[in-house]
Amino acid sequence: MTKVLNRRATVAQETKRTRRRRSLLAVQVAGELLITLGVIAVLFVAWQLWWTNVEADAAQGAAVKQFVQAHKAPAPNDPAATGLGDTKGAPAVPVGKVPGHGQAIGVIYIPRFGADYSRPIIEGTSQDVLDTLGLGRYAGTAMPGAMGNFAVAGHRQTHGAVLDNIHTLVPGDKIYVQTADGFYTYVFRNQEIVLPDRTDVLAPVPTQPGAEPQQRILTMTSCNPRFGAQERIIAYSIFDSWQPLSAGPPAPIAKQLAALQGKG
Repeated sequence: MTKVLNRRATVAQETKRTRRRRSLLAVQVAGELLITLGVIAVLFVAWQLWWTNVEADAAQGAAVKQFVQAHKAPAPNDPAATGLGDTKGAPAVPVGKVPGHGQAIGVIYIPRFGADYSRPIIEGTSQDVLDTLGLGRYAGTAMPGAMGNFAVAGHRQTHGAVLDNIHTLVPGDKIYVQTADGFYTYVFRNQEIVLPDRTDVLAPVPTQPGAEPQQRILTMTSCNPRFGAQERIIAYSIFDSWQPLSAGPPAPIAKQLAALQGKG
């Protein structure tokens, strides 16, 4: 009887040890799985916040250079420059034709974002444009220089983070848009935070659907806050002047443009 009881006790202890080993193994496997998932999550965030920017920066830089070298402007002191200076008269402001989806409209320069800041402006706001080529023009809005609302969208973070510093704009800041016709200068006026469904900011007169436009407006839109998408940040700028490509670039971006054109 004693041997039977001892054997049963031994079996019971061995069963407990087996269950304990299985439990420990399960905990170990679960722990390793959680660590693996954590590493994957960290790598995904790194890809989103770093690598997508690297890829997009390269693509956008190439697009900017391709455009400015295809539409070269003389330096302000170049004998080839016409010296016409800023043209503010409404009849003299040209408006280009709407290009096909994914094609370049021009280049935007925003000194507030850095002395070397330039990004391509592309037709369309679908993912294939915004995730690679920078700022996209909302279909149906005005073209640069046209009366009404020239509205563009861009990422705040990831994929080049083209509008990461949109919140730093100060009233009076100049924004320059280069097209095949010349340079359009806009002056930043104000910004606001709205919910994502506020599409009225894209109206010819922003926030006033149906109103007849009396101004040439540049509207830039992006996600808000910087690492979220619960809202949209909207930056409004008003047209100030235009000068033809033959007159050379506005002085504040002349050095930058020369470098892009391979002259500096």
